[in-house]
Amino acid sequence: MMDMKQLLVIDGFHLPPGAAPVATVDIGGTKVALSIVDAQGVRAQLVEPTVKQGQHDALALQIIRLLRQSCQAAGISTSDLAALGVASCGPFVLNHGMVELAAPNICGGLAGQARGLPNDWTTALLEAPLRQVVARVRVENDAIAALEAERRWGALQRQGQPLANCAYVTWSTGIGVGLCVDGHLLHGKNGNAGHAGHLFVSDNNDALCGCGNVGDVESLVAGNAIARRFAALGYADAAVLFLAAEAADTRAIAIIDDLCRVMGRTLYNLVVTLDLQRISIGGSVFWQHRELLLPKLRSHISGKLPSLTEGCDLVAAGLGERVGDFGALALVV
Repeated sequence: MMDMKQLLVIDGFHLPPGAAPVATVDIGGTKVALSIVDAQGVRAQLVEPTVKQGQHDALALQIIRLLRQSCQAAGISTSDLAALGVASCGPFVLNHGMVELAAPNICGGLAGQARGLPNDWTTALLEAPLRQVVARVRVENDAIAALEAERRWGALQRQGQPLANCAYVTWSTGIGVGLCVDGHLLHGKNGNAGHAGHLFVSDNNDALCGCGNVGDVESLVAGNAIARRFAALGYADAAVLFLAAEAADTRAIAIIDDLCRVMGRTLYNLVVTLDLQRISIGGSVFWQHRELLLPKLRSHISGKLPSLTEGCDLVAAGLGERVGDFGALALVV
């Protein structure tokens, strides 16, 4: 096992001298980011919008194309890669032991045409095609990957040691959660443990999630849900909503308070169910507005059932906006 401290440098991360290069992929509902990393650092990095059209192998083919382009830019071949780490939004479905994606923000066949995705996929092929190109592939839910990275290098450690009972939560295009209890990362039967974005914590009968649920957490507060729910009120996306709140728009402030009530209840449920020490939070919606959101979220936990909630704190992700990059790397070092 490599010394993880050797991986961090001021400008990013690198592998120890002489280590074979690795590739990392971060798959989200909005974008795919692929990097080649070796002892010199990040040799090549490509980012594209996530492919959502064509046959259900289109995403895998996009990753393979980006992988070959990145290797060419780095002056290596795919056969030189020691491993490929894939951190992806979920849920996952196992097909002959290989991960396929059943991700609500990618697969349009889950919720149907009302969701507006330009495909009818119920799953997107992933692991099997990648293994035809790179021998060693590790695929994990992106929140689990981020959890590993936060425990090694970020906010989920204490005095240099990973916390035994903790979680990472992303509030972004979707809602994702990675869980660690008694020092063990939770995976579940198909690697889907932690999909708290699909909990029901509030009554709602008109917010459609990409998974087909109506009124779950993701359908109510995710970045794409904000646009769907509030565009008719003049808030075209999360950025517009938060700008309006900064300008003292009382309706926008009330909407944000309601979003935090839903997310705060979700975090409270995680704390009291799993007896956690700390939750770190990342993702684009949270990170860009963390100074406003963090105190509001804390208010939904602090003082409630102190025997279970005292000693658990909410913090911003220690790795910030790069938690996805470090998450994918944590899978293969």
